[in-house]
Amino acid sequence: MGKKELKFNSKAIHGGQQPDAAYGAVMPPIYQTSTYAQLTPGGHKGYEYSRGANPTRTALENAVASLENGKFGMAFGSGMAAIDAVLKLLAPGDEVICTSDLYGGSYRLFKGVYEKFGIKFSFSDMVDMEELASHITDSTKLIWVETPTNPMMNIIDIEAVSKVSKQYGLLLTVDNTFATPYLQRPLDLGADIVMHSATKYLAGHSDVVVGALTVKDEKLADQLYFIQKSSGGICGPMDSFLTLRGIKTLHVRMQRHCENAEQVAKYLEGHPNMDKVYWPGFEHHPNHKVAKKQMEGFGGMISFVPKGGGYENAIKIVENLQLFTLAESLGGVESLVGHPASMSHGSIPKEEREKNGVVDALIRLSIGIEDVEDLINDLEQALN
Repeated sequence: MGKKELKFNSKAIHGGQQPDAAYGAVMPPIYQTSTYAQLTPGGHKGYEYSRGANPTRTALENAVASLENGKFGMAFGSGMAAIDAVLKLLAPGDEVICTSDLYGGSYRLFKGVYEKFGIKFSFSDMVDMEELASHITDSTKLIWVETPTNPMMNIIDIEAVSKVSKQYGLLLTVDNTFATPYLQRPLDLGADIVMHSATKYLAGHSDVVVGALTVKDEKLADQLYFIQKSSGGICGPMDSFLTLRGIKTLHVRMQRHCENAEQVAKYLEGHPNMDKVYWPGFEHHPNHKVAKKQMEGFGGMISFVPKGGGYENAIKIVENLQLFTLAESLGGVESLVGHPASMSHGSIPKEEREKNGVVDALIRLSIGIEDVEDLINDLEQALN
């Protein structure tokens, strides 16, 4: 059976991978080298300098491309470096339409760095496609989508947005960090570029910082490889190796993340001290039907607002949690809790973030793969 025919769980282990050509190593070796011997100028075995390419990084790039049903992959030193590479496809005067509820780091890069170079950013909730189209001008070149969004868990219909992007000849990039290719594959739904903060679920063990892009189009891939090589924001061989190792268990981890998150979400929904719980699996979630259509599960992320909650109350809850670790990031095997207003989304002006629901009382949970009863017990003692 050819590897292109493999089901997802098998792809996570074998997709895009071959035993090492030198000695048949089953796991890709860590090629801890900056340069490669040449027999004659330009006469090398496919690698000349590790900023351009490294065999361990190539193995990671091939693996991520395989999981996303893409043809070409690029790995970077962080998710932000991957986003930066996409924005370098643009020129001064170009315009980008972004999801309203955007990760704080993306917002900071867009508004704090690229806006001063003459790239303009507008925001849409991308629920109504006519409203989305109303933002498009002759200068619009890119639509940037997060789904599920961070931290409000809004769901964007990728297929619907892709129809708009194709109608106007725009590039569509989807940040697939929260869902992972285990739950949704944006390229199959019409996206041009898929971005991952591979630090999160792909690597999955909170021990590495890596970003990745995947595309199907060769011309677009060549542009991104040029940017990757020229700008140099690549990840090293050890980081590539650790991320590859994480990917081998992505399917089993995501299954448990999803199972645990469902039970925690239902527990929070029934808690007397709860005002709002944001999780795409609820039938009352605004775009639950879209989530059901384009995802194969509802993910491991939950956000909530406790009753009567303000800043002080939220801080007290996150500090009282014992099994959940108060920390930046998400997607690791351990459960994490964050306070978006002061942590991941602190760079977004208060008025702007509150307009999108990121109030001072909002708490975000990254549900790990521990015993779910222990997680619920920890929440119980912290909320009461």
